[in-house]
Amino acid sequence: MTKSAGQLKAAIVGCGKIADGHVEEIQKLNNATVAAVCDREMLMAEQLAARYGIAAHYEDFGRMLREIRPDVVHITTPPQSHLALAKQAIEAGCHAYVEKPFTVNMREAKELIASAESANRKVTVGHSFAYDPISLGMRRLIEKGVVGEPVHVECYLGYNLSGPFGSALLGDAGHWVHRLPGKLFQNNLDHVLHKIMEFIPDENPYVHALGFVRREGRFGDGRDDMPDELRVLIAGRKTTGYATFSSHAMPVRHFMRLYGTKNTLSLDYVARTIALDQAEKYPSAIGRLLPAFASSKEYFREGVRNVFRFARSDFQFFAGMQELFRRFYRSILEDTPPPIPYAEIIRIGVVMDEIISQVEKGGPRT
Repeated sequence: MTKSAGQLKAAIVGCGKIADGHVEEIQKLNNATVAAVCDREMLMAEQLAARYGIAAHYEDFGRMLREIRPDVVHITTPPQSHLALAKQAIEAGCHAYVEKPFTVNMREAKELIASAESANRKVTVGHSFAYDPISLGMRRLIEKGVVGEPVHVECYLGYNLSGPFGSALLGDAGHWVHRLPGKLFQNNLDHVLHKIMEFIPDENPYVHALGFVRREGRFGDGRDDMPDELRVLIAGRKTTGYATFSSHAMPVRHFMRLYGTKNTLSLDYVARTIALDQAEKYPSAIGRLLPAFASSKEYFREGVRNVFRFARSDFQFFAGMQELFRRFYRSILEDTPPPIPYAEIIRIGVVMDEIISQVEKGGPRT
């Protein structure tokens, strides 16, 4: 059913830090408004509503659904609650945007998607980096044939255990991350998996995962057992991928390299740059001298482009999130498929489950 022209009423359940980003990006769109926010801690909901001038706040999710009747609900709670809250929203006639990780495991992911399809509602997952400006730029270059056929993709994600999120995690033995099957990895690995799986279309790729604890124990409880370093090899028939998650390598970085049969692309999600590593065109020593200047030119061009993005107020951390919101809302208004195919959500869930299983058991199945 196509919704009539006008604004979508959005509501948010879960008023932690990421909810601020959701409100800010929704408020920048011309086809939606945040009608209400909800949290079990009433003070959290009240403060979020006050910060952004939102008319209504609730501590009872069911009551909010009944009284506000939102078109779409953004679920920004811990993953253990995603399935129940999303199904409740869908049963109330809402579409659902679910923050990553989508659910606790692949079985729950299939259940949630089936619930949405049965109710003729749409659901998507917060893979916002897939719609970051440099990700979109990468796809444009691929479409032009610049890269050739993908051969291998590497993704690296750094994490600062001394930062605000890491400190909160290590400071609380009861933190919800510790109750996830994959703990720290499961809460962050979507950021690299969706990038890799985009180029490995195989239904059941080979997965080899190694997770371990590098830091010294200091708590005497389960926090000391939480793995903080992860290496993953994913292999399809024609393309391979390698994922690195590190809580110790500094500075904290987030980047990707796509190796193709023609050229290689380097994407930096912190500096917001995309650069083309081209093959040498000249022989001998000259051929080794010139690439440094070519790389400098690439990054200078990206720096200038980012200056213009900044001047347009378009150089922001949540640019990819805003674009994903825009595409998801358009799919609701025009009754078209959601931006992230359900089959892709399931494929990523299968690989995530396999990684978690291997980390728990100390290595891949033989």
